[in-house]
Amino acid sequence: MDVERLKAILEDVKEGRCTVEEALDSLRYLPFEDLGFAKVDHHRQLRNGYPEVIYCQGKRPEHVKAIVERMMSRGDRNILATRVSHEIYEAIKEVTPDAEYHEIARIVVVKRCEVPLVKGKIAVVSAGTSDLPVAEEAAITAEVLGNRVERVYDVGVAGLHRLLAYVKVLSQANVVITVAGMEGALASVVGGLVDKPVIAVPTSVGYGANFGGLSALLTMLNSCASGVAVVNIDNGFGAGYIASLINRLAQQS
Repeated sequence: MDVERLKAILEDVKEGRCTVEEALDSLRYLPFEDLGFAKVDHHRQLRNGYPEVIYCQGKRPEHVKAIVERMMSRGDRNILATRVSHEIYEAIKEVTPDAEYHEIARIVVVKRCEVPLVKGKIAVVSAGTSDLPVAEEAAITAEVLGNRVERVYDVGVAGLHRLLAYVKVLSQANVVITVAGMEGALASVVGGLVDKPVIAVPTSVGYGANFGGLSALLTMLNSCASGVAVVNIDNGFGAGYIASLINRLAQQS
């Protein structure tokens, strides 16, 4: 935040030239910090309720390190970085040694304060063990955002009895994330069993005709079950974030 701009806004409020609500609206979209290679959005938390999340795949370790350093210096609360390699994790640790690396999910969390827990639960369901990286990306994202997460893993349609043993668990959640590769049928089955929104995540797990997750994506998009919405292939983060928004809205109702 530019100090002089902030002072001017505060003076306007003090002198009655603008209301508190108008001042808040002015602050919602300011500022960002230009690092040359990145423009760090320090006010994402004010607008969206959580600081900017760092997508690390394709970024240089020194760039991620600098972004984390600037976010911490500006007082951003907990920091979440996704698709993190070991090399980038080591770079982040040079800034903050307490960075926590979730290797399966490829997520780094810098926890600086406790986030109040939402009362409701999010269920994360995976078809197979090979889907765990994406499922864990969704689960940890949701947990970092302050949600209770129930994990139900390796319950794909090849052994339907495994899923049916957890129907009660799924029905107690406010939202269900289903993660599946191969043909991606799990989302439709879960959607037909629960009266909660289902976020389907296709994964790139599968043999050649899976086409890197395209077959699962198309199956989920063509689901005959009501209440199923689909995110992009391998996008566990997106599913976890959307599920968190739904879960918080359910608490407010």
